[in-house]
Amino acid sequence: MTDSRPAEGLPARQRPWALFAVLLPVIMSVLDMQIANVALPTLSRQLDISPATSIWIVNSYQLALVAGLLPLSSLGDVVGHRKVFCVGIVVFTLASLACAMSTTLPMLAAGRVVQGLGAGAVVSVDLVLIRYIFPQERLGRGVAFLGLSIACAASAGPTVASAILALAPWPWLFAVNVPVGVVAIVLAFRFIPAIPGSWRKFDLPSAILSALAFGLLITGLDGIAHHEDLLIVAVELGVALVSGILMVRRQKSLETPVFAVDLFRRPVFALSICTSVCAYMTQGLAYISLPFYFQNLLGRSQAETGFLITPWPLAIVVVAQIAGKLSDRLPAGLLGGFGLASVATGLLLLGFLPDDPSTANILWRVAICGAGFSLFQTPNVRSILASVPKARSGNATGINATFRTLGQATGAALCALIFGFFTQADGSLGAAPVTAVLLGVCVAASGSLLSFLRLVPAKPATDTK
Repeated sequence: MTDSRPAEGLPARQRPWALFAVLLPVIMSVLDMQIANVALPTLSRQLDISPATSIWIVNSYQLALVAGLLPLSSLGDVVGHRKVFCVGIVVFTLASLACAMSTTLPMLAAGRVVQGLGAGAVVSVDLVLIRYIFPQERLGRGVAFLGLSIACAASAGPTVASAILALAPWPWLFAVNVPVGVVAIVLAFRFIPAIPGSWRKFDLPSAILSALAFGLLITGLDGIAHHEDLLIVAVELGVALVSGILMVRRQKSLETPVFAVDLFRRPVFALSICTSVCAYMTQGLAYISLPFYFQNLLGRSQAETGFLITPWPLAIVVVAQIAGKLSDRLPAGLLGGFGLASVATGLLLLGFLPDDPSTANILWRVAICGAGFSLFQTPNVRSILASVPKARSGNATGINATFRTLGQATGAALCALIFGFFTQADGSLGAAPVTAVLLGVCVAASGSLLSFLRLVPAKPATDTK
């Protein structure tokens, strides 16, 4: 399809196919991360490596994805977002084949790096494509479909991984991406609208500085979470800080910035990004601390713990479409504020569970958290997109994805610090899980306040680019 940039979305009959063409690669990238997490014990045994070393199978993918988000979203603004998206699918599919053919950890890790870059190309422009597929008055529903797909993929990841490993050897964890990737490539070229780029000069030094700043920042936070050598972590965070400062200074003179600092002058955009960081930091704290809470303090089994966590993603799925429709009618500040207030309430109720609580008593509290998170998620993303000119959607998408990941990593690092502080001489965690949950309450409440601040009228920002 080679038509010009659609001004107000595609015709109604074309939207479902175009939407599916966007969602399928996104689902593949999310599933692949979840599958690898679940399969680490098997990969560790099959490749004859230690469990600690096997973590690089996950880390190499995540680091490449994070490092590539801003540069690739900026590249989409330059050459066209559909081109970046389609190339990302091709790279991801070929890298999946390389991973399936790997026989050693270095080979597999290298394949995962390339896979992460391909996934980064897909994720860095997915919201831009959604914005051009749906008209403005239905944008929230389009964003909701994306959030719904991600939540479903994340929930299905463990089941898919278990099913593949039950029927086939581990290379099929990655080989299954190949036929699906071919279908995704065909659909993308056929149905996704062409969105011409500006063809301005792409600033390679800024892309390198961006990759160093955010890649090393995530690496440093991950090092804190895994209690790595403090000197190494300090060097990583120091280089990230210097790279970030140099990158921000460089952006001021660029016509097409990689990291669009000027967008933060828009109050709604800045508040929406800050709200997103708080929300995903809360999720990072909750997702790590709750399993320990349920198993170590409440004495539940691993299988029971998985069941007790399920209402969170399940509630996201159920509420996503409702939130999408509401976001097209009500202010994001209102919906996001109530959503994160619900997350804070649910976590507070979990933090003060009665002694020996019933399963039902836990489930409804977790469901409140998931429903609140879903009520925040779709309106917030819609607000981020709607607060910038359409031609700068790529910048907004890249920043949103990067700071979302940063929030998750920060939550994980804070949780690790709390666990390290409270761990007792006998190895027990003591009050650490509850403390992490209650910290999540504070962060979610802060995010709720930031969201409500978006309701305060602000002078519209002018855009000279």
